[in-house]
Amino acid sequence: MAAEITLDAILHRIGHHGRVDAGPETLSALHRSWRTAVPYENLDIQLGRTISLDPDALFDKLVRRRRGGYCFEQNAGLALLLRLAGFGVTMVEAAVMRAARGEAMWGNHNALLVDLDGHRWLADAGIGDGFLEPLPLREGPQVQGNLTYRLERLDPDTWRFHHQPGGTIASYDFRLQPREIAHFAARSRELSTAADSAYVTTLMAARPIAGHTLLLLSRTLRRLGPDARTSRTIGDVDEFAATLSTQFLVPLDDLGRDGVARLWAKSGTQDDLWRARVGTGP
Repeated sequence: MAAEITLDAILHRIGHHGRVDAGPETLSALHRSWRTAVPYENLDIQLGRTISLDPDALFDKLVRRRRGGYCFEQNAGLALLLRLAGFGVTMVEAAVMRAARGEAMWGNHNALLVDLDGHRWLADAGIGDGFLEPLPLREGPQVQGNLTYRLERLDPDTWRFHHQPGGTIASYDFRLQPREIAHFAARSRELSTAADSAYVTTLMAARPIAGHTLLLLSRTLRRLGPDARTSRTIGDVDEFAATLSTQFLVPLDDLGRDGVARLWAKSGTQDDLWRARVGTGP
């Protein structure tokens, strides 16, 4: 039997204890709390599990089981939270790296538009090192802390989000037409199962921490920030398990009895292939 989907359960999951009303301060607080509490991760894809965008399945995974997910899951979950909190939310189709790779990128991402007091905001929890708080939907630079993003209107119905310099992506485009999460089901199946998909070929996890983003790609742990970028290789399976659990807040029991061992082995193969491509030694 599916667990009842409630606002209180989601607020508890993300550790939000403040006031909840349909105002800009609450919008920013909920977005920030979601981003810091619900990790971006593709571990189920790495384990060969089916990704479901059904609301009950998403609530079970992201809230009850305290897991994370990748872009489609993240923004469907965030939309559920914001709607329960009383916000008007429109899910839209997006295209990561369309500027460089063209029209085929449409549908490889989703984003959210939130209408509030006659203004629109861009919300997005589906980029691992993305913005912590929603961005006003207006052209020009958008400063959060010591990071600067930029929004550009390409035509009456299409906008481009420019990531902060040094981000994991350069940009993504998004259209204003409303979409339901079901619109992304086929593309999600493709991206979560195709042999050449980055989500299949590379274990990923990301989480913002203290002004930086921790990013795990296979066995390489990176710390991304405006003042420094560092990286190191995880040395053994115990460190790998501890990193998933403490840094990315992944409940290891939910990965299955041998889940950590399987992920460790797979990440090693991926790491070896990456090093062979770039010509670096162990």
